[in-house]
Amino acid sequence: MSVIVRLDRLLSNMGYGSRREVQQMVRAGQILLDGAPVKAADMKIAAAQTLVERMTVRGQRLDPPPGVVLMLHKPLGVTCSHKDAGPLVYSLLPPRWRSREPAISTVGRLDKDTSGLLLLTDDGDLLHRIISPRRHVPKRYLATLARPLDGSEVARFASGTLMLEGDDKPVAPAVLEPLTPTTAFLTVTEGRYHQVRRMFAAVGNHVEALHRDRVGGLALPDDLAPGRYGLLGEAEVAAIFAVPAPAESN
Repeated sequence: MSVIVRLDRLLSNMGYGSRREVQQMVRAGQILLDGAPVKAADMKIAAAQTLVERMTVRGQRLDPPPGVVLMLHKPLGVTCSHKDAGPLVYSLLPPRWRSREPAISTVGRLDKDTSGLLLLTDDGDLLHRIISPRRHVPKRYLATLARPLDGSEVARFASGTLMLEGDDKPVAPAVLEPLTPTTAFLTVTEGRYHQVRRMFAAVGNHVEALHRDRVGGLALPDDLAPGRYGLLGEAEVAAIFAVPAPAESN
């Protein structure tokens, strides 16, 4: 069900300015609904995704209202943080999106030296559903390794007994799919700190490059270039939960 809110509050929460600034835009005829100027800034309106097709602000299509889910192709060298130094993933979004309320946040993190599929949303319930350990949402990575695989890694990663340095319990079973002697897909269901890199370190190897191409049943499109993003619809969000965890797939 769509939430009914005042127009000036909705646009202010979406980063278009203060309520007073939104009111000024209304008086100047800069906000159109179904092609006609909005008459009152305090009008009640449904904050639905269909509003994107109906409203323009200063000649530009309205940004997605609250409830947005994004898929971003995270490039190397960009950090998933609001505060760290250097290029941040949020700088890849339109500037006003950083002023939205509720805020858009990354769903989990990819470290600075990992590229690939990154989800962002302002839906806190959805965020926690995806990252919850109870959901076991699988995430697939393409790893490029410093040394050839020795053949034992598939069984060791699948065993559920592999210990990582500094941890007090083994990692959950994971699926390793060798592609070449030094490249492989690894699908994990946990989100431990630097997990994939630490798993290969635990078997005496080193990850030289890491790229995430899947979260659940959602794949990173080939035509989504690094640094670009796209909005997800309901079917795409549902696809995240449509693939069982590797340990449950037999």
